[in-house]
Amino acid sequence: MQKPKMIILTGPTAVGKTKLSIALAKSVNGEIISADSMQVYRGMDIGSAKITREEMQGVPHHLIDVLDPTEDFNVVIFQRMCRECIREIYKRGHLPILVGGTGFYIQAVLREIDFTENQENSEYRKTLQTIAQTQGAEYLHERLRTVDPESADAIPAGNVKRVIRALEYYEMTGERISVHNARERERENAYDACYFVLTDDRDKLYARINQRVDRMLEEGLVAEVEKLRQMGCLRGQTAMQGLGYKEILDYLEGSLSLPDAVSRIKRDTRHFAKRQLTWFRREPDVIWVDRQSFSEEEQDAEILSFLLKKLSERGITAAGEMVK
Repeated sequence: MQKPKMIILTGPTAVGKTKLSIALAKSVNGEIISADSMQVYRGMDIGSAKITREEMQGVPHHLIDVLDPTEDFNVVIFQRMCRECIREIYKRGHLPILVGGTGFYIQAVLREIDFTENQENSEYRKTLQTIAQTQGAEYLHERLRTVDPESADAIPAGNVKRVIRALEYYEMTGERISVHNARERERENAYDACYFVLTDDRDKLYARINQRVDRMLEEGLVAEVEKLRQMGCLRGQTAMQGLGYKEILDYLEGSLSLPDAVSRIKRDTRHFAKRQLTWFRREPDVIWVDRQSFSEEEQDAEILSFLLKKLSERGITAAGEMVK
């Protein structure tokens, strides 16, 4: 049975996925599904570097501005919503293009990972949440390291929700969640996907990250976070765990100066980009697209031409027709 075709365009934050994705979608009659854990939230525009209506240039985008920031969002919800989007895109005779840097979300859709076995232990979770609040995220992270060093390396201490989930999984099953995740990564792809990973010279990427953070401050990131706080968004909620949001919240609550908060955003975003690249290197059958391999003068045009050539080799024409 022939698998349905899909395009994935991913890579580290600030590498330039957005502009390229628009040109690609126009070339292949595609619709874009955002694989981003923050752009789903209404009112979180600046800190998530959300694409604007003007920048979309008429290309349909999905899973952007679909939740209030007080609502929860996770990989299971993303997978369900993404499946619905994909079905509708196919019905219209168009091609789904997953664009974003959240590798786990992409993997969950691409391999149809089954999350139904992951039941929750509410009491144990509450205990871990109390430990995080009273003894700190670092203490909880070290607890994870004692039972699952691989997960501790993959999950930053600041992502308390994922640390708790890993500990909870170990408590319930006796198996490290890193082992479970490795097993799930071996699942066969549900789609015939052309999986592009855009990358660039590290110094150039880090410079763009720093420039992006400065631009966010100029565009009003502090006011955006303050507005979210006034709406009732609390520190423990998913929306306020995003890079840029939790640091500015620290500033607004008086535990960090603004220069220190900005410095921390830049540092943590650089670390995040590094972790993203580590994730994508583990993924099989990806097509790496290194900006350094293309001329600076016509870089985007040359990269688009390269992507279209690879798609044609996989049976997708420039007009978006799928070759049987």
